[in-house]
Amino acid sequence: MLALSRLLVFIALSCSSAVLASNIVLTNDDGWAVAQIRAQYADLASAGHDVILSSPAENQSGTGSDTETPQSLTEPCEYNTCPTGSSAEGYNSSDNHLNYVNAYPVDAVRYGIQTLSPELFDGAEPDFIVSGPNIGTNTGKATQHSGTVGAACEAANEGYPATAFSGKTGKQKSYTKLYSDPSSSTSESAWIYSALTVQYTNTILTSSSNPLLPSGIIVNVNYPSTKDCSDPSDFEWVFARNLANSSATDYETCGSTTLPTEKSVVKTSGCYASVAVLNATTKTDVDANIQGEVYNTLSGLPFSCLPSS
Repeated sequence: MLALSRLLVFIALSCSSAVLASNIVLTNDDGWAVAQIRAQYADLASAGHDVILSSPAENQSGTGSDTETPQSLTEPCEYNTCPTGSSAEGYNSSDNHLNYVNAYPVDAVRYGIQTLSPELFDGAEPDFIVSGPNIGTNTGKATQHSGTVGAACEAANEGYPATAFSGKTGKQKSYTKLYSDPSSSTSESAWIYSALTVQYTNTILTSSSNPLLPSGIIVNVNYPSTKDCSDPSDFEWVFARNLANSSATDYETCGSTTLPTEKSVVKTSGCYASVAVLNATTKTDVDANIQGEVYNTLSGLPFSCLPSS
């Protein structure tokens, strides 16, 4: 069922790939060789985009906005995908769009934007930055420590529209498991989340907003468990906020000026993905005006309301 759904999605996307084709830098904090990011790379490329993957050589989860000068490797890349002694930055020998950086997520996305993009995009800049999908959700205060969110914030602060994506289901597994163990929950969820991220990415890239996102902000997307949501078409998108604040007035959706929190959205029974707008410097909620700008940009998503309690 999932394979058929993905096929139908990409048949539809192929009809408009010439319009949608954009330059995308893809990064994460789980490392350049995990199943989730390689599934995302494959699906974005299948949707017609030119994609550069630039991610840490190893798992750097929880490193937030830490930064350091990349160094030569003193041990192999994750899953032995490059040997000890490899250079500080490197790429897959069969695909130079697959790149690692032996440093933090912030350093990896910076390398992708500043060094790889001018070379691999023929002098053009990235149109959009995709960070993730992360293994595990990044809601509430977790955004302060998330390397996935930190990388998106770095991109936004450099002037590029960026969104962080995270999903509840999945474990830290090599990308080879996508093909050697395709029925595992990690493999299946990786493809589900990547299809949803393509839907989001195509929606924002075809919006009429210019710039795509307001300066100095990111969007933080969290996907719920795929246990009862076995197909991308099962999911609905809910506009949310990062933290509860009874004194705040949010952008009005679903008849309320109080948005649900990200955490409450992904915990709600059903298949609800949260979409929250964060300040790229403080990694906290923004005001209703900025929320409204982003909501209108993303209006092509099938936004929904949480069921009444």
